[in-house]
Amino acid sequence: MPTLTIQTLSTSYPVVIDEFLHNDTCIISQSKALIVSNPKVAGLYLHKVLPKIQAQEVFVCIVPDGEEHKNMQSIEQILQCAFANRLDRKSLMIALGGGVISDMVGFASGIFERGISYVSIPTTLLAQVDASVGGKCGVNNAYGKNLIGLFHQPSAVYIDKEFLRTLSTREIKAGLAEVLKIFVCFDEQAFTKLEMLESPESKDAFLDSSALLPLIQRSIEIKAKVVEQDERESGIRAALNYGHTFAHIIEMQTHYKRFLHGQAVAIGIAMANTLAQQLGSLSAAESKRISTLLARFGLDESYHIDDIEAFYQAFFLDKKSHSNKLCFILPEGIGGFSLRDDISKEQIIACLQHYAR
Repeated sequence: MPTLTIQTLSTSYPVVIDEFLHNDTCIISQSKALIVSNPKVAGLYLHKVLPKIQAQEVFVCIVPDGEEHKNMQSIEQILQCAFANRLDRKSLMIALGGGVISDMVGFASGIFERGISYVSIPTTLLAQVDASVGGKCGVNNAYGKNLIGLFHQPSAVYIDKEFLRTLSTREIKAGLAEVLKIFVCFDEQAFTKLEMLESPESKDAFLDSSALLPLIQRSIEIKAKVVEQDERESGIRAALNYGHTFAHIIEMQTHYKRFLHGQAVAIGIAMANTLAQQLGSLSAAESKRISTLLARFGLDESYHIDDIEAFYQAFFLDKKSHSNKLCFILPEGIGGFSLRDDISKEQIIACLQHYAR
């Protein structure tokens, strides 16, 4: 059972990969524990996870499912549950769910009594390869995605691909967009291996593929190295947002209901590639290679922008932007990237016009 250790300036913690549900692993709290999940995941897995918690008392908080509920109202629900059950500073929160749950529990535990520990048990592919690792936690508001939050690292992450068997094919596809994002920017060899992975349309074959777990592990290894170098996203970690600058606007404009996060990221990757081609950092052949893989994974790149100027102005709320300059992560071929804050409005508008026709 592979275990990776993430070492940051503030802490270190293990990411344990595979075989959480069917081994004798226990999660130990010095005091009380609060498991936070949503109705669907709790119905499937809560009865399997509860016996693995060793604490003075264990409580459960069920929050609504979906990105549209990733807001301060849900955070208040989690905090109310923590206060009502008298959690203290030695208590533990446990995130049992996908990226939404992971982000919210990280945030809630980071602000409860100025910060308590939390453990993440990610149940989606997207959360396993991205959201559960690295300590970026937050919620959405009317101005955009993840604009309210903090950096709060988990004390442990437990990953088991058995959770993926109850996912819809749509959710698996969304997770693959995050895997592709990491490999395009950091590892061409891993990208090549991703091209040989089974199609998620045949879910059983995909999940039983001997290549899947190594690709999950490689995704986490890359993210771990990036986080260790740049915990608070002041430099290289921004590259993990390839495609996200566009995707966050798409999610906001569609009210977090039309697309799963990974589906929006796939569209954002296509948009970023369009801009990269314009600027000469990505060849047509490389862009086609990425586009072909997105299509094979069933990730649609099509999106219609109704108001180009409104879309452009929304970029200024992106967390990477500074001093009235927009920052974009663009691929430099496959396996490299650049952080660009020197792109003119005219060049950006020309990119967006491809999606307004």
